[in-house]
Amino acid sequence: MASLTVGNRRPVRLADIAKAAGVSHGTASNVFSRPEIVREEVRERVKAAAEAMGYGGPDPKGRLLRAGKVNAIGVATAEPLSYFFDDPFARVMMAGISQACDATGAGISLVSAANNEQLAWNIQSALVDGFIVFCIEGGSRLVQLARERKLPFVALDLASEDGSVATIGIDNVAGAAMAARHLTGLGHRRFAVLALQFVDGRTGPVSPEQVQTAVYAGTRDRLTGYFQELSRVGVDTSKVPVYETANDATSTIAALEAIFGVAEPPTAILAMSDRMALVALEWLSARKLKVPDDISIVGFDGVPEAAVSEPPLTTVAQPIAEIGRLAVKAILENDGTTNRRQLPVELIVRASSAPPRG
Repeated sequence: MASLTVGNRRPVRLADIAKAAGVSHGTASNVFSRPEIVREEVRERVKAAAEAMGYGGPDPKGRLLRAGKVNAIGVATAEPLSYFFDDPFARVMMAGISQACDATGAGISLVSAANNEQLAWNIQSALVDGFIVFCIEGGSRLVQLARERKLPFVALDLASEDGSVATIGIDNVAGAAMAARHLTGLGHRRFAVLALQFVDGRTGPVSPEQVQTAVYAGTRDRLTGYFQELSRVGVDTSKVPVYETANDATSTIAALEAIFGVAEPPTAILAMSDRMALVALEWLSARKLKVPDDISIVGFDGVPEAAVSEPPLTTVAQPIAEIGRLAVKAILENDGTTNRRQLPVELIVRASSAPPRG
């Protein structure tokens, strides 16, 4: 219940307002919560008393908590808050989440933080009915924190064998295999991989040993899908350069400089996100390298920007917005069961891929 403390006096409460206005506690409460059922003269008298005593009205948090539901969903990530607005994948996902929340009248609370301590506090204090957890970075930590709240939660893109964690995702192995199969079918045999992070806080070239110790199974699964198809046509995958990035321009450009700094660069790049692939398109264009004449690129995600890039990007499209909508439904309609859903992906062939020269 809202209150105001002046000096050392005790807080002003709704009961004080009711007494000052000469009405019952229930009538005073109705003035703030159901004013249409209170006579105008009584409403004005209660409001005048509240204004004179500096009372701002009942605290909505108290009412919501008493009801047992707050009709809001927390969307949590260990990334900075700007991630929700800067990343193409996150923007599409949030559009799907927003559409589902709009349809049900539910609110959204974005939960992120610059460090683990602040993240833990933000998740513990968020006034929500459950969490949608973006497992991009710090995924296992986010799941642990969400579990500690003892509220329903669903993890997105968390390749986990823990059957107690509700997840919604895709078959990363199959999706990556589609991309590699497309390029090998065009005749490519020299490849490089722009990878998402295998562990937190690391970028640069990745050894086979580092791949096996990956924290993020989704990244490892995409590389597995790539390599399965490359091996099938005789490509020695031990010689395929793999560069771990933070899925941003800085680390992607550093990877590209290394990839094209050798005597015999690849004819095709497999990028584990459209964001990296779009950075690569700009970087190559600035260096007068033509896509797909000099180099083919296939991304992963199917973000809207991929369709309007120059050239339009071939990509493995996942149903991003649908994942968001299903995640909202999993929270709002939670019945105590743990559901693990895997949605299909499709290869969208555009102008960024073609047979290699010669």
